[in-house]
Amino acid sequence: MSLYEGAQNKLSNRNHNRGILHADFDAFYAAVEQRDFPELRNKPVVVGGSPSRRGVVASASYESRKFGIKSAMAMSTAVRKCPEAVVVSPRFVVYREVSRQVMEVFRDITPLVEPLSLDEAYLDVTHLIADDITPPQIARNLKQKVRSKLGLTISVGVGSSKSVAKIASSINKPDGLTIVRPGGEIPFLYPLPVEVLWGIGPKTSAKLHLLSINTVEDLASQPLEILSGIFGSNATHIKEISNGIDITPVITQRERKSISSETTLLVDTSDVEDLNEIVMRLSGDVAESLLKKNMRGRTVKLKLKRSDFTVVTRQKTIPEKVQISSEIAESALELLNLELENSHEKYRLIGVGVSGFATSENLQDEMQLRFAGL
Repeated sequence: MSLYEGAQNKLSNRNHNRGILHADFDAFYAAVEQRDFPELRNKPVVVGGSPSRRGVVASASYESRKFGIKSAMAMSTAVRKCPEAVVVSPRFVVYREVSRQVMEVFRDITPLVEPLSLDEAYLDVTHLIADDITPPQIARNLKQKVRSKLGLTISVGVGSSKSVAKIASSINKPDGLTIVRPGGEIPFLYPLPVEVLWGIGPKTSAKLHLLSINTVEDLASQPLEILSGIFGSNATHIKEISNGIDITPVITQRERKSISSETTLLVDTSDVEDLNEIVMRLSGDVAESLLKKNMRGRTVKLKLKRSDFTVVTRQKTIPEKVQISSEIAESALELLNLELENSHEKYRLIGVGVSGFATSENLQDEMQLRFAGL
């Protein structure tokens, strides 16, 4: 029996012909800006911080991506690549509201929705499959609803597993629909570059290429002993998903271990008043999230990144559960003062968080607000 035939047989026994969709917005922040401001349409829009203040690209429209601009790139680099780029400051409140609206659209189709971030989610539609209802039909309906209700496009991957659906959604962006029917996983996956698989980043892919493992098929054919030397305890899972085998369920709710908010500063600073003000503001952000979730925690955490990129974390566990801004800020400022007493460093990032929740509540994954050099 060939590798292909063996993998197909194993696959048919594991995925059980599920219907999983992965829906992913196309250049989310930039698309919202182009929708709300028609003068930005068809222009190279880059959402993020100022290029003169160490800003970072949070989202790049497809017009700007033609110039090699991508998320997480320094804004100064982006502007050099495309001098005519329109730099727009992020409106995170708006993006979160749009995300809330689209998740409602998803849940109108199925309650089995697993948000991954503001702009993407898995949907399990297995229970909707019937003789006259197929996952591709559901996906087309989903795309049409998002376009008509929100004026935005999403790319959707359809597969029998989460890993296949996620890879499929990235194939034909923007506004794509890629369908991998049951039994078609291996012909779809094997020719693709190995980097499409979850857990394979730049460093790992470089190791794989040195071993002439360039495609998913190359990886799937490797003995587990070889893969264990690269992926450790994840080797079995990596080998399985390279063969399209993935029975991971769509998880609609998870236990939230912490809630936090952080911000990257415009300019590195050691100014005590500035740092105190930022900590108080972040404490307010965390308190707002806690109040919405009706949660209280006993541990307050402070995260600081120094100018040399050293990360310092401090935490304090207190007898009474905290929820409101002043309670969080009191402990966070105490932790900040402890750090500043013994340091003359400048700081480029500050974060405040709360954990140690008293009750084990099942909660939707909360989308954390991360400022891009603002």
